[in-house]
Amino acid sequence: MTVDSLKEGLGDDAKDIRINLSKILTEDGAPSLTEKQIFLIALASGYALKNEYLLEALKTDSRGIVSDAERIGAQTAATMMAMNNIYYRFVHLVGGDYTALPANLRMMSLNNSGLEKIDFELCSLAVSAITGCGMCMESHTHHLEKAGVSKVSIQSAIRIAAVLHATSQALFNAAQ
Repeated sequence: MTVDSLKEGLGDDAKDIRINLSKILTEDGAPSLTEKQIFLIALASGYALKNEYLLEALKTDSRGIVSDAERIGAQTAATMMAMNNIYYRFVHLVGGDYTALPANLRMMSLNNSGLEKIDFELCSLAVSAITGCGMCMESHTHHLEKAGVSKVSIQSAIRIAAVLHATSQALFNAAQ
């Protein structure tokens, strides 16, 4: 299955999503990102969304662009953010004494994911946007900007996450 074949299965409620999906997975539709970065972000988002049809289409379309090791890096970003986004969203929303307590969570793969640091941060930012962790979004955006990544690149990563989230919803709707 490819993203193009996946779009054919979307219902009438997803016309805008079909159009946006066609755009965001291209360098023209995701300005300032490379093709590899686009698909890494898309894969990390797909793993976070847990939609098997969407993920299979993204894996198919990313072949020859993303290596197996890089795909695992995108998977690692989604997995680590699954833990961190819950923990740090709690700390952010509850605040108080919890902000001073150590997390005591193993996070070594944040520095050893198999991805370039900027690519891992872009993937982590997209996943954090999907799960709604403000503290993580702020942290990843800060690290990306500090590394010289443009606001357009950051916006492109978030647009990929947003459209893939909507695609997952549209696929669910179509199955009902």
